[in-house]
Parts: sequence; structure tokens; C-alpha cells
Amino acid sequence: MPVMADSTGTAGIRGSYDDLFTAVPGALGALLEAGDVGGSVAVFVDGEPVVDVWGGFADAERTVPWERDTIVNVYSVTKTMTALCALVLVDRGELDPDAPVARYWPEFAAAGKDGVLVRHLLSHTAGLPDWDGPVEELYDWPAATARLAALAPQWEPGTAAGYHSLTQGFLVGEIVRRITGRSVGEFFAAEVAGPLGADFHMGLGAEHDHRVALTVPPPGRDEDYAASAPGEQAAAPASGAAIRVRDGNGVAWRRAQIPAASGFGNARSVALTQSVMACGGAVRGVRVMSPGGCERGRQEQFSGEDRRLGMPVRYGLGYGLFGDGCGWGGWGGSLVMIEPEERMVVAYVTNQMREPADDNRGLEIVMSAYDGLKGLRG
Repeated sequence: MPVMADSTGTAGIRGSYDDLFTAVPGALGALLEAGDVGGSVAVFVDGEPVVDVWGGFADAERTVPWERDTIVNVYSVTKTMTALCALVLVDRGELDPDAPVARYWPEFAAAGKDGVLVRHLLSHTAGLPDWDGPVEELYDWPAATARLAALAPQWEPGTAAGYHSLTQGFLVGEIVRRITGRSVGEFFAAEVAGPLGADFHMGLGAEHDHRVALTVPPPGRDEDYAASAPGEQAAAPASGAAIRVRDGNGVAWRRAQIPAASGFGNARSVALTQSVMACGGAVRGVRVMSPGGCERGRQEQFSGEDRRLGMPVRYGLGYGLFGDGCGWGGWGGSLVMIEPEERMVVAYVTNQMREPADDNRGLEIVMSAYDGLKGLRG
């Protein structure tokens, strides 16, 4: 493999990259030069970084440089971390995706949900897509899960999909808690991030606050900005409260475990963690699950129109499916794409939101990584 080179460009890109992947730091640099505040990109192949770069600033005023250990709220990319936790339990035989949710969480059977299966939660087909409570209740795990346990499904579970933007994390996370006695953030830290040495957190401690790059609204918007978009339905229905940028930037959001949306990390930690899925369950000598466990996560559960996103989707167990790969994106632009056939993961995180209709940044980063992969495999 070519020697890694330090990246120093006009946009202040720092880090290292394999010479074959020069297009990747170039793509990040172009985004920063076009006006983005800051971000980081990582490409891992065979569980090792071939790109690990960052640049720009961690604050809207552009006074604090984005550093190697800067972390940011990746919003719905967090779902892929929660999915890993569930898949680990499935792999260990402690969780059956075809079992009723009520087997693990008896109160969940209320209001006609006795037929909801675990795989329905992971594939957005459970019929519980909407958060109808106040924002503040998202920070109260017992209250949030009790609210969801009392709801009736909006359609026959398994027959349709509607993106469970905020609810999926609580639904899956409560199963993790019932089985293990630990919160999903604690389980993730102990069983996934900790063994891998990944700097990703669900339920961020105060000691990390100084490293957080707060989310910057799209140009012309302020912290009351809330959006519904492909890949991230941030706005709740009229009966609930819309999630705003100021909510995501708040201390309460960071401390809470909202396992569908409140994970904090950087591109390096996202790519390292999701290399589990790309590399048959083992990364750097650490086995998190079996190869079959990873394949199970990519088994198609639903293909068709998503009732909330208004677009065609394919869902596996906790992951969106894209061709032979899988992954997901988050409100504001962060993205992870996993290619098991190539044992590659591409991760992009940013503090700069753009209007969803104009945001192709993650795709641009992924395509630039494929350019390098052709040379690597050639």
C-alpha cells in the first residue's frame, strides 16, 4: 500500500491519506472552500484507515479549528450504532428478531401490539413512526418508553414502512435494556466502542463537552430550524414538538440517550465501528460478532415506498440497504456507507447543515472513495 501522506490544503485539511485516495481529502476541501464550516472524513479498508482527514472550524464564528478529536452530533447515523447493539444480541442468541417485542418488554403488548416483532422495529415497519410527546420527554427514558408502549400501531406491522425517526432508538434500546440490564449507551460502550477503541458516545459525558462542534443551521436559517427530509424526519407531527437545531445543540440532548439521533463521534470513530459490518464481525483482532451476524443485518426486510420519507427504500435489520452495501445518513448531512464486498466503510460527519434538497455532500464523498478503491483493488 502506498505511503500515507500528510494532507495540507488551502481549506486547512489535516490528517493522513493513502495516495490512491487523494480525491477524498480533495472532496472535503472543496466543501469547506464552498462555505461549509467544518467536518471530517474517514475511509477504512480491511478495518484500517486509508483516509483520516478533517478541516475547517468547530464553531459557527470560525474561531476554533476542527481538531483530530473534535466530535459532532451525527443525528440518525446513530441508528447504525443502535442496530449493532441489537445484532450483537441476536448473534449471541439472546434476542430473536422473529420474536414478539412483548417477549422481552411485556408492557409493549398494549393497544394491539402483541403481534409486533423485533424485526419490525429494526426495519421501520412497526407502525410507530411518530413522536407525539414534548421534546423534554425525549430526555426521560422511562417516560419516553412508557409513551411508546401505550401507542397503537398506525398500520398492520410488517405490511408497510414509515421511517421511525426518533422512536426507533427507544424501541430497540428498551429491548437491549430489558435483556442486558444496561442502557443501550452503556451496552454500546462496553461491548462495541470500548473493545474497538472507538470515540463514539450515546449519552455524552460532561468531560467531552469541550470537544463538541455544535450544529450550524443552513445559510439564512437560525437555531429554530427544523426539517423533514429524506434520511431524516426531524419534525414531529402537529400534535408533537419539532426537533430544532437548538435542541440538538443543548446540554440535555447531549446527556440523554436518544439512540436514534443523539450519538456523538467523528468520521474516524464511525468508520471504525461500522467496519464490524464491513469485515465479517472482527476488526483489528477484536471479534464483535460472527460473519453470519453481519449478514443477518443486511437481509432485506422491506422494499418499497416509505410512508414518511416519501421515497423508495430498502431496509435490513437496522440499516438502509443500497445495492450490495448498507448504511444510513443523518439530519444535517452526516453519512456512513458500508461495502462488505470491498471490506470498506466511508464516513462523513459535519457541523454544517444544508437544505436537504441541495445536499449531495455525502454522496460526493462516497464516490470519491470509490475512485481510490479502484486503484487499490486494481
